[in-house]
Amino acid sequence: MVDRPLKGVRVAILATDGVEKVELTLPRLSLEEAGADTVLVAPKAQIQSMNHDEKDERFVADIALKDANPEEFDAVMLPGGALNADKLRMETAARDIVQQIDAAGRPIAAICHAPWLLVSAKLVKGRRLTSFYTLQDDIRCAGGQWEDEEVIVDKNWVTSRKPDDIPAFNREMRVLFAKTGSRAVER
Repeated sequence: MVDRPLKGVRVAILATDGVEKVELTLPRLSLEEAGADTVLVAPKAQIQSMNHDEKDERFVADIALKDANPEEFDAVMLPGGALNADKLRMETAARDIVQQIDAAGRPIAAICHAPWLLVSAKLVKGRRLTSFYTLQDDIRCAGGQWEDEEVIVDKNWVTSRKPDDIPAFNREMRVLFAKTGSRAVER
């Protein structure tokens, strides 16, 4: 029998054009292998992924950002990519989703540049997290405690710095998201 600790857990993956492909696909695969139902939520029907500064694969959104209801999700995963994160943090609906998920105490996982959305949603004050090193000033200015660590778990958040950290990110994300499993069964 295959261990599926995330069976019944519904995860919103918020992304837009410029998302770093490996930061979208590898964590998503890890979640799905653990039994999670992942839903790509984007501001438009298709988004362009990147491999660093080169265009890569296009992905079709499962749900439009404007139609996404945070109540329908047990957790949120935020992939990085500088262009993705910079655009997504200006989307009011994206800020609303992470604010509601966080207020409900549900888990949020963010890698690389993705914590920019958490900064713009005014959620980082008093939180301990990591990100791509270029975000450290933004996080500190927003009242967060930035650390240069492979992965940091702080309450209902897990954060990592870059693609090299994906194995640790996936491991800790799955552990954190598994804690929400009982809520998924109740639904």
